[in-house]
Amino acid sequence: MQLNAKMVGAGVAAAVAAGVGYALLFRPEDEAAFSTVTREGAFSVRDYPRLIVAEAVVPGLRQAALSVGFTRLADYVFGRGRAGGRLPMTVPVLSDGDEDGRGWRTRFVMPADASIESLPDPSAGVRLRALPARRIAALRFTGVDSDGQLDAHEAELRAWIGDMGLRPAGPVEHAFYNSPFTPARLKRIEVLIPLVA
Repeated sequence: MQLNAKMVGAGVAAAVAAGVGYALLFRPEDEAAFSTVTREGAFSVRDYPRLIVAEAVVPGLRQAALSVGFTRLADYVFGRGRAGGRLPMTVPVLSDGDEDGRGWRTRFVMPADASIESLPDPSAGVRLRALPARRIAALRFTGVDSDGQLDAHEAELRAWIGDMGLRPAGPVEHAFYNSPFTPARLKRIEVLIPLVA
C-alpha cells in the first residue's frame, strides 16, 4: 500500500514537472495580429492579414490526430529533427478538418515577419503554407475543447452569423491560446468561421 502511494506521488510529481517544463518551453512570444470589425459580447468579426503557418495533417479521430500533429509541429518549432534553433511561437494554434475529410490539420502561426523562404525547411510530416488575408467570425469561450463543446459553440456562432446577415465562406476552425496544462476555466478557446468579405 505504501509503495502504491509512493508511485502515485512520483507520478503526480512527474506530471507537474512535465507541465511546468512544457509551459516554460512553450510560451508564445506574440499573438497573430487582426483588426476587429465588430464585437458583440463573446462574438466578433475580425480581419486577419496574410499568415504564414506550419501545418501537419494526421488521419484519425480529432483528439488523437491533433496530438500527433501538435507533436510534429512542436518538434519543428523547437528545432528537433532539423537544422537551426528554436523558432518564436505565435498563438493561436489552429485546427480544422483536412480537405478530404479523413483527418485533422493542426497549424502553428509563424511570426509576422516570417516568410516561407526565411523559415527552416520543414521536418517530415510538416509543411509551410501562406494563408491569404481573410475575414473571420469568432466566438470566444473558456473550458474544455471536447467535441460536444466545440460543436455547441459552432452552432451558436453559425446562428449569430445568420442573425448578423453574414455568409460563411469555409468550414469551421478551432483556435487554442494556452498550453494543454492550463486549467480549463483559464483556457481561451475560439471557434472561427471564415466569412464572405
